[in-house]
Amino acid sequence: MRVTAAVPSRKRRRRALERAKGFYGASSKRIRTVYDAIDKADAHAYVGRKQKKRQYRRLWTVRINAACRLQGMTYSKFMNGLKKANIEMNRKVLADLAVNDAAAFTALLEKAKAAC
Repeated sequence: MRVTAAVPSRKRRRRALERAKGFYGASSKRIRTVYDAIDKADAHAYVGRKQKKRQYRRLWTVRINAACRLQGMTYSKFMNGLKKANIEMNRKVLADLAVNDAAAFTALLEKAKAAC
């Protein structure tokens, strides 16, 4: 007697085809290309998760810099002033203050100017 493992094989293929729904052409139809497409998609997703962190930090830096320049100061001098004034705030919070609470950001800016 020969064991075919038909049920697990079909289940594995069905799972792969489900993940490949919406892919272009044979990448969503033929099982061999589906496996390749899924592997490539997983690799891109892994890289994308790392890039997302970089991109957000760049966005926060740009927002902080724009708010600083409106007040006549550069980003690097502002961050240096905060460090000298022993104010430890991450860029995410600073960018949020710059966008949503201009008064609080201006107060921080004045403290940074005084510390320089």
